Amino acid sequence: MAKQFNLSPMEKHSLRYSRVPGEFAVCRLAGDSAIPGWALRGELFSVTRTADELSIVCPADQVPDDVKFEGGWACFKLEGPFPFALTGILSSFIAPLAEAKIPIFAISTFDTDYVLVKEEMVEAAIGALRKAGHGK
Repeated sequence: MAKQFNLSPMEKHSLRYSRVPGEFAVCRLAGDSAIPGWALRGELFSVTRTADELSIVCPADQVPDDVKFEGGWACFKLEGPFPFALTGILSSFIAPLAEAKIPIFAISTFDTDYVLVKEEMVEAAIGALRKAGHGK
């Protein structure tokens, strides 16, 4: 299935995506915490600091027991790269998930977007995405 992009926000995007192997965790540390070494390992990790928190997404098996986290996340990678001028990419991917009542956690990088869904919702997520015209 070929990628179909259009700069008009009124157009639907047909997106390809793949599953990133493994189970992921979303962690919360205090905003003034040092970035821990365990957070910086794996094929995919994300570290975001605000004044309120240090948020970490990483493989679930490397999170220490004393850290506040929610595990059980699966990760989908949208097959980019996507130009910054292209609007509605992430929205066109997560809207069908929202309609299907599937909670998400999104991460954006320079080239693409990653969308995490709970492991128990993966099949429902794939069904909703296919129904919306997105394909693996």
